[in-house]
Amino acid sequence: MPKANEAASRPHPTVRTDLLLLAVAISGISLSAPLIAATAAPALAIAFWRNAMAVGALSPLALTRHRAELFSLSRRNLLLAVAAGALLAVHFGVWLPSLQMTSVASSTALVTTTPIWTTLLMRLRGHRPPALVWAGTALAFLGVVILTGVDLSLSSRALAGDALALSGGMAAAGYVLLGAEVRRTVGTVTYSYVCYGTTTVLLLATCLVSGASLGGYSGGTWLKLAVLTVTAQLLGHSLINRVVKGLGPSVTSTAILLETPGAALIAALWLGQTPPVASYPALAVIMAGLGLVIMADRVAKKG
Repeated sequence: MPKANEAASRPHPTVRTDLLLLAVAISGISLSAPLIAATAAPALAIAFWRNAMAVGALSPLALTRHRAELFSLSRRNLLLAVAAGALLAVHFGVWLPSLQMTSVASSTALVTTTPIWTTLLMRLRGHRPPALVWAGTALAFLGVVILTGVDLSLSSRALAGDALALSGGMAAAGYVLLGAEVRRTVGTVTYSYVCYGTTTVLLLATCLVSGASLGGYSGGTWLKLAVLTVTAQLLGHSLINRVVKGLGPSVTSTAILLETPGAALIAALWLGQTPPVASYPALAVIMAGLGLVIMADRVAKKG
């Protein structure tokens, strides 16, 4: 009997695989902010190229092995995937510029408030989160207020960067929710191809309108763009698209919070970019609040 209970308590092999892939994805996206901050190219151009390169890498696979699924997408799934791509474009379009206005730690902490907005959007759709989720959300919001207060004391530019990063987190919440809906019936490669393709087109138009330079970079810059595409886009976002079907939008979006300490550590070691001492309590409060959200999800599943 104890053996049966022990076996029942073990994670399903599929769940273990999804969690392992999620860990790889978080490692990939943790490199995103430091790499972007170190890349000598316009923020919008970086956003465009990481998606365009990802589309190029996925094209052989999407147009051969997944061709049938790609061209048989229902109108609903196609529109949802395009909408997800549009939100991803907004996410990149507002977040990447914020990295040039505020610290990597502050920007990453605010853009990864995605679980807060995911919870609120799910509530609007009829889902009733437990009290622990609301407590965690309130605590995380308090951390956001503290962090933006710290940056306001530094400069109005840093505060504007915070606002852009926060907007990026909101857009990412819609992207995750729409992706979870499409992935119920559509494969990872097909969904990612349509999503990234939409993002690429929209960011290209934005770059052309804003006059952002799309070329003339050094070899080192192109190398960083390639590394960014492989780590943050193909291993990061694509694996998130893969696991959101099994783990759900709540757990997936909450795990993205681990990008905050990862990116801050890499930025400190690689770029020598250490955030103000006063920002550490704010980061701790945000992480504590989102930890409550994770705890609530686990309690709900056990119940």
